Amino acid sequence: MPKRILKIIVLGNASVGKTSLMTQYVNRKFSIQYKATIGADFMSTEAVIDDDRITLHIWDTAGQERFQSLGASFYRGADACVLVYDITSARSLTSLDVWRDEFLVHTGGKEETFPFIVIGNKCDKEEERTVEKERAELWCKSKRGKPIEHFECSAKTGQNVHEAFLHVTKLALEQDTSDAQEVFIPEHIDVDHDTKPDQGGCGC
Repeated sequence: MPKRILKIIVLGNASVGKTSLMTQYVNRKFSIQYKATIGADFMSTEAVIDDDRITLHIWDTAGQERFQSLGASFYRGADACVLVYDITSARSLTSLDVWRDEFLVHTGGKEETFPFIVIGNKCDKEEERTVEKERAELWCKSKRGKPIEHFECSAKTGQNVHEAFLHVTKLALEQDTSDAQEVFIPEHIDVDHDTKPDQGGCGC
């Protein structure tokens, strides 16, 4: 039986910690240095589900508004999507509506069935919390179809990161979409090497 390959897209505002979550999941590492993603970043890893070895291609797309137009080309062929907000930023939660709707428009995914999960990152910063867990879960339950699974995670400590990505992998497998389409990897990724990182602080 050929190895399964799944493409997972990670979306959310700038500085919510998308890259840090990916790095924690794939490499079990965390860096306090913040560098904004330019266009998109890509990591590959393997997961074992019911004794089957699954290859995951995880795409982290830029959260800055000036790069959002590039995101659509990376959405094609996605098997699942991780929506990320920062528990210390209420705006990052309300912005998930835009990210989710834009993703569905560009992929043609069905709102009721496409595999999404929501991650509230930076739960190690409880003293700075502005988004209560109940509020985020209410957002997840307000969507059509099955409620979206919600995880509070910390890219810094690793809390719930593995569990969240394992869950979204299982959802993608249940959809069984990878047999119907190839994983799409853009031929060119525009990277502006002269662009300086945002100075807005750590994106952990």
